[in-house]
Order: sequence, then structure tokens, then C-alpha cells
Amino acid sequence: MYPTNGPPPPPFRPGTVWRAARWARMTQEDERWMRRAIEIARSKGSHPSTAPLGSVIVRDGREIAGERNQTSELPDATAHAEMMAIRRACEGIGEEELRGATLYSTLQPCGMCTMASIWSKVGRVVYGAGRDDVHAMYFEAKHVDTLSFIADAYRDDIVIEGGCLRDECAKLYYPPDADLPVDEQANL
Repeated sequence: MYPTNGPPPPPFRPGTVWRAARWARMTQEDERWMRRAIEIARSKGSHPSTAPLGSVIVRDGREIAGERNQTSELPDATAHAEMMAIRRACEGIGEEELRGATLYSTLQPCGMCTMASIWSKVGRVVYGAGRDDVHAMYFEAKHVDTLSFIADAYRDDIVIEGGCLRDECAKLYYPPDADLPVDEQANL
């Protein structure tokens, strides 16, 4: 793990993309909003089997949406925390674009949520735990490197930064080496 206030990590560490090989240190504001995302993730329980994922969207220093995973409750396979937060933010401001906004997520966004970030024109995505920090069940069965995808996307004005409160976020989920029954594993 790399501390948020330490030297920059290698530019190609799996699970994190730095635009133009730039290491942007997480600020106290980033940590504040990530703590809010963690709070939202835990709002309906914090057992790792429920995938307690939280997401907050901030623009101009103000929270414009905060949501958690709601796939089981709705039921809706697209009701990921990031998707729900994007929907609520757009509804709240009355626009379909979130230019200038930062999306905070306790877990590295999946392919669907990455694309939603691109289409909604979020300016920055900050996530806590990455793919290598948690059990494989939280990601697509076939490795889809969404971070490389977004780095190569047609939009070059989106910034993705990972590792904000990485350890605190990773504790929300099963660890990579957890021995879980297959029938309890989502996405596998």
C-alpha cells in the first residue's frame, strides 16, 4: 500500500491510473468526502456479503448526491452506488452533465460505472479500494481493465485517482484471499 502523503507509486501499479504519469496526493477534502462515502456504504449494514459500496458526488465543495448500492432492494442490476449517485446528482441540478464534479467511490468503479462517469462528464473520479485490495467477487469475472480503458477513452479531461483511504475502504469488503463458497460470490 502507498500512503496518500508519501512518494508517488510506480505509474503502472494495477488498480490505479495517474493521468500523464502525475501523482496527485489526496487532500483532506478528498479524505473528508471519502469518509462520507464510507458512511453511506454502511448505512444499511456493513457485512461484506452485501457489497456495502458508497458513492458521493461533490461540485463546488458541496455534496450534490450520495448513494449506496441498491441492486437487491430495487431489484435492478444497474443500481450500483455510482450509477445511483449520478442519477440523483443530475436530477438534483437539472442537467445531464456533471462537469466540474468529483465522484467519490469506496471501490474502484466497474465498467458500467466507468462509462457512466464518462457519459455524465464527471471531471474526476476518486476511489478507495482497488481491484487488488478486495476479493475477485466484486468485479467482472473476466478482467476488464476499466482504468486503462478510461485512460484510452476519447475523453482526455477526466482524472481517475485511486487509493484514498484505501485500507478503510478495503475493510468494507472480503479480502482478496477470503475462502468463500462459490454460491455466495457475486459476479463469478
